[in-house]
Amino acid sequence: MSKKKTRLQKTLVEKILDRAKITYEQKEFNLDDPAAERDDQAIIYKTLVLHGEKTGPLVGVVPLNEHLDERKLAEASGNKRVRMIPLKELAETSGYVHGANTPIGIYEQDHFPIYIDQSVQNLPAMMVSSGKLGRSVKLVPQDLIDFVEGTVVDLTVKSEAPS
Repeated sequence: MSKKKTRLQKTLVEKILDRAKITYEQKEFNLDDPAAERDDQAIIYKTLVLHGEKTGPLVGVVPLNEHLDERKLAEASGNKRVRMIPLKELAETSGYVHGANTPIGIYEQDHFPIYIDQSVQNLPAMMVSSGKLGRSVKLVPQDLIDFVEGTVVDLTVKSEAPS
């Protein structure tokens, strides 16, 4: 009996990483299972596409379990305000559907400015979407930062400590 491991067909983002000679690990998860990535929760980052009144489209990359602080992103990007791109305009703006946005593909295609939350600096690895629902890539944060020419800043909403 063959013990051949089934390999996932590569997404465009994975092919981009291959061309850039960036090491990554393919990850696939079941979208119907909310606990599917529980073990990796702390290293999963979501990619949010916004619009700044001065810069136009820009991207914020924050931990999955955190909220983006739009004021911090506006300040870091030189905008007075930033707003989330409406869902109906998302695929046209970024090239990806909601849940599949990826800083790698967006940067490769459009060179939008990418802002990454400073929490990545404490991690040996992080995960971002590989441009397809249910698929991610796990890679070294500095490799992502270098590839997308990302700016690392504090982007998350800080919760108030109970008194």
